[in-house]
Amino acid sequence: MALTTESDLPSARLKQIIDVLDADPLLPDRLIRLLSWASEYYHHPIGEVIESALPLPLRRGAPAGPRLPEVYRLTRQGLELNPTALDRAPLQRQVVTMLRAVAPGGEGAAAAHLRRISPAWRGAANALIRKGLVSKGQQSCRRPGPADGLFPIVLNPTQASAVSNILSSLGNFQTSLLQGITGSGKTEVYLAAIEAVVARGRQALVLVPEIGLTPQLVERFRQRLNVNITVMHSGLSDSERHRAWWAALTGSVQVVLGTRSAAFAPLRDPGLFIIDEEHDTSYKQQDGFRYHARDLILYRAKLENVPVVLGSATPAFESLVNVDRGRYRRIELPSRPGAADLPSAHLLDLRRLPTTDGLTGPLIEAIRKRIVRKEQSLIFLNRRGFAPVLYCTACSWIAQCPRCDAKLTTHKQSGSLQCHHCGHRAPAPTMCPVCQKLSLINLGEGTQRIEETLSALFPDAAVLRIDRDVTRRKGHLEARLNCIREGGADILVGTQLLTKGHDFPNVTLVGVVNADQGLYSMDFRAPEHLFQQIIQVAGRAGRADKPGEVLVQTWNPHHPYFELLRDHDYSWFAHLALAERRAAHFPPYHYLALLRAESTRARVAIEFLNLARRQAGVVLRKNKPDQVHVLDPVPAPMERRAGRYRAQLLVSAAHRTPLHRFLAAWLKRIDKLPQTKKVRWSIDVDPVDMY
Repeated sequence: MALTTESDLPSARLKQIIDVLDADPLLPDRLIRLLSWASEYYHHPIGEVIESALPLPLRRGAPAGPRLPEVYRLTRQGLELNPTALDRAPLQRQVVTMLRAVAPGGEGAAAAHLRRISPAWRGAANALIRKGLVSKGQQSCRRPGPADGLFPIVLNPTQASAVSNILSSLGNFQTSLLQGITGSGKTEVYLAAIEAVVARGRQALVLVPEIGLTPQLVERFRQRLNVNITVMHSGLSDSERHRAWWAALTGSVQVVLGTRSAAFAPLRDPGLFIIDEEHDTSYKQQDGFRYHARDLILYRAKLENVPVVLGSATPAFESLVNVDRGRYRRIELPSRPGAADLPSAHLLDLRRLPTTDGLTGPLIEAIRKRIVRKEQSLIFLNRRGFAPVLYCTACSWIAQCPRCDAKLTTHKQSGSLQCHHCGHRAPAPTMCPVCQKLSLINLGEGTQRIEETLSALFPDAAVLRIDRDVTRRKGHLEARLNCIREGGADILVGTQLLTKGHDFPNVTLVGVVNADQGLYSMDFRAPEHLFQQIIQVAGRAGRADKPGEVLVQTWNPHHPYFELLRDHDYSWFAHLALAERRAAHFPPYHYLALLRAESTRARVAIEFLNLARRQAGVVLRKNKPDQVHVLDPVPAPMERRAGRYRAQLLVSAAHRTPLHRFLAAWLKRIDKLPQTKKVRWSIDVDPVDMY
């Protein structure tokens, strides 16, 4: 971390250096400073913070420079060779033919490609190397743009003005909130700004909330920018992440595109940071080192003295308040380019409309019209599985998870009951395990049930479901998204995976099946997240030259939030919700920290937090007690999860400085409690999930 000539510890306690692993520092100085700040701000051990910024091979002592995969390329002599000259060596001819098709002298073909020819491909390749027809080398970290030419970046006047505003901040720290309605062309603004940054010899870092967005964005970036791009996300193998990390560090790529963990990418010469869908809760790490990638990037940009662009159609309330306070600059994209307009939105009253497995008649008829017009429909329900409740009509038994305070979800295709909190699975019973009667029914709807119902209603239509159950394996989500864009599906059914940033030009109808989820949640942030989610999914409709329509099924059509949703009025919704937050002393007007504890035994977690509460009283008596408020411990909203009993204690303050001063002193006292050995406990600074 640093060098010094003296230590506060006695020399007998200092360990000797065994070896110097690297000739140069692994992490740039400013990145070290960022990680040190993050350790202090989130009150997390510095060792674990540093580990989060290093690829796994480096944590295990591997050299900084990764071992790149071997690739085979045709030499100039090989490119000029007529393959018929190898007719007497058919395996060699096949190798040459494949190299011409896959990589004619450029990046090269890896062993995985050549292995498809024959198990004996390596002998043929070595023979071609001896003849001077093929060369063997290492794969480059560089990822060039398309060889067939680039599509130009075309901006309308509003987009051009936005780019001009962003570029005026190059070389200085400035946070810009790019607030544009869904489909307003925020990505084009990103591309033009990145192009200008790269032209100055600097690098750009772009964060997206979900892995599923990276293939789409990478393809768009490669079509528009003549730059080297690498991606960083949890879906990569350890060696792939190591190579991407090295490419960023050495400057061999100009653009790094990734999810939350890419906030730690060791850029050699950063010039611009972009956070797309900046409101998304996926940027918050929910276990271990509980950092928020957006907030880390803001501090990192300040250290690097470079601008940050936060992009969203539905900005986080924290960002809106920072605009009001003059900390951020707002750049607006108020309309969609060309002839595209926002979709018309209508509320369907579930109190008066009968449903077929959760689908109302007007929604079914709207889907039918789209099928006739060969347009696509998107049905959104943020609940996977077939049904959330298995119920006995004879004795009122309900299938409960044995390890959580939660009901088991029916997954009809696998014939199982699953807990979506701890992963518990059990075969779905055919009769009630209590009264032994054949009286079990599935209550409620999940994406599997909606898919099955739509397939029965429209047997000639192609129904495609996208949720975590069908996209777990690598490449499955990308394949299904490509199927949608290529017109291989008439009706899309999905969870929040479909709401974030995807561009489906032929989708003209969005149906929201259960819009009331979260409306009356115990979490004060639930209405914000609900409104953002529905606005985002509604924005998938009518993004090209075809008008779009959004149908929202709700039990509360007269709720003021839904009235605003119908008008796409996020700004007024935020105004009303922020007034409630201010009155309740909730973020972004107050700052929170959540002390969590859990144990395999009931009451142990609560007892531990009661002891911690007493230690808080000791700390507060030594400081100004009116600056920090410590609430009493309570069981977590879901008290038992994965066989562990959970409890939490909330700390609130009007200002960050006294909160962190208190936390530093308090956590030292907690750490000395002998009861820490009986529980798992953690501190979550700026929590976004109160569960």
